[in-house]
Amino acid sequence: MSAPADVRAAYKAAPHLTHVELTWREGRVEHWLRFGHPVVEQRIDYCRRIASFAPGTVFAFVRWASNAYGTIISRIDIVRVVDPGETYQTLPFVRRGGDILLKLNGWPQVEKVLQAIDAVEALGIDPSDVAPDHWRHVHNRLTAGLPSTGYTHDQHRAWLKRRGIQS
Repeated sequence: MSAPADVRAAYKAAPHLTHVELTWREGRVEHWLRFGHPVVEQRIDYCRRIASFAPGTVFAFVRWASNAYGTIISRIDIVRVVDPGETYQTLPFVRRGGDILLKLNGWPQVEKVLQAIDAVEALGIDPSDVAPDHWRHVHNRLTAGLPSTGYTHDQHRAWLKRRGIQS
């Protein structure tokens, strides 16, 4: 299935950005960003918009859908936007894809990730600035059925120093 013309146009206009298709049809299909800072947002219609992210940024993308019988999908992905030419993983509704740091399905798992995000915000830290390794840690621990350890100010300071050296 090809992307809608609006999405193709957004991608062609800014191919260096990663475009996330967001849909909100209350109680049926809800695709939203839990965190992240898009550089551009384009409204397609009442229910759809496209959020575009610059390389190097991190965002959390939540997808939920239901039918007459109940929830059919609950999913959260935390993604790092890759530079042009860098390898990436594909992801539905994300054009170009990215480096998937965390990918979990099912409401109990999604809820635990949302709680981990809330805990980071409680520290006064923007979740999009957290060390990518922390999100991988959360993914691995929850996948193994174990609780993840919380992010700390010390870890964040170490990440900021490491990021400063790498750039």
